[in-house]
Amino acid sequence: MLNVGLTGNAASGKSAVAALWAERGVPVVSADVLAREVVAPGTPGLAEVAEAFGASVLSEDGSLDRAAVRSLVFSDDEARRRLERILHPRIQERRLVWLRDRKAEGHHLVVSEIPLLFEADLQGGVDVTVLVDAPDEERLRRLVEERGLSDQDAHAMMAAQMDSRTKRRMADIVLDNGGSRAQLAERALAVLEDLRIRAGVTFVRMDFHMHTWRSFDCLADPEVMLRRARSLGYRRIALTDHNRLDVALAMAERYPDEIIPGEEVKTGEGVDVIGLYLTETIPKGTPGLETIERIKDQGGIAYLPHPYAKGKGGGGRWAEEWGPLVDVIEVFNARLHPAGLNDKAEALARRLGKLRSAGSDSHTVGELGGAWVELPDHPNAPAALLLALASGTPGGRTAPNWVHLLSTWAKVRHHLPRAPGPG
Repeated sequence: MLNVGLTGNAASGKSAVAALWAERGVPVVSADVLAREVVAPGTPGLAEVAEAFGASVLSEDGSLDRAAVRSLVFSDDEARRRLERILHPRIQERRLVWLRDRKAEGHHLVVSEIPLLFEADLQGGVDVTVLVDAPDEERLRRLVEERGLSDQDAHAMMAAQMDSRTKRRMADIVLDNGGSRAQLAERALAVLEDLRIRAGVTFVRMDFHMHTWRSFDCLADPEVMLRRARSLGYRRIALTDHNRLDVALAMAERYPDEIIPGEEVKTGEGVDVIGLYLTETIPKGTPGLETIERIKDQGGIAYLPHPYAKGKGGGGRWAEEWGPLVDVIEVFNARLHPAGLNDKAEALARRLGKLRSAGSDSHTVGELGGAWVELPDHPNAPAALLLALASGTPGGRTAPNWVHLLSTWAKVRHHLPRAPGPG
């Protein structure tokens, strides 16, 4: 596990970088958050701070008065060192527990956001140090205009930290943040890619939603689908026929590392729910809540496709009720029109803190490549997929409207003599 230390002086933009990386699935722990935890009301840390500095550092409700502490330590070096001797060991203890937990979960890359990484001489406890830096005049402006500090307090805060020029010499990687937020994001994502390479993380593409001839509205040969997916560079695909599992299971047995067996169940409410890694068919018409439960009883992954689509998605009517119960929400479906309905699914997933995915919903071979998730390579198993999806990035492009005509033809063809199938 590559352990990265992210640091930067006040108002440098390090928290923005941490948030961006966390959004991309990287586990991030903040020393500032841990610092608040170790002096929460009733903790030994708060009691020791009060004993060292007196009741003046406590608010009326008994919590720590952070403004009073900040004013005290930034004007008195000895007071600051005394506070650090109380807090730093407790913060470090909690951070080490967090790191052990992330390693046990199998993460390859983690980030600790530590403002005083170099001041506290903690760089030896990380593998790579990343410094976010901005010109002093820009940081001063942010502290005063964006954070509401007085000019005097802002200067005191900046003076209390190590000079950024010294930190630049000590850091392994420097992220300059003297420009726009967009420029910072671009640079931060480039650094993240470098860190992932250092961590030995290989990213692959997958598609989590597609159909074969076993669906009533599709004529596609699953073998041809897989060959097409390979040619497009996909590592793995999920076959999710409507209310059928037999073809997906047969393909998964034949290609155990490339196929996820799934079923798109038309629930009793007339809304689709997908089960991945299923071993038994869930009957059409099973109520939605029971469908989700039966998926999980099989050890599968409950996946909510196109939650705001009209008809098959219920127009979002069940999104709020079922969203908290599923494992994954499809935030991009290439067949969804208008495409803005995907934005609602994205907002739902983010609001609920759910894993995000994408599916081409291909009903023809030509639609493959219309959606993907880029995520770390992993074993073909439910737990490994969920862990990898936490670092995944969905993407895709909307299919033309005319692809639905091909599904209509497929429905007709299935009712004609010599309908598609084996032999």
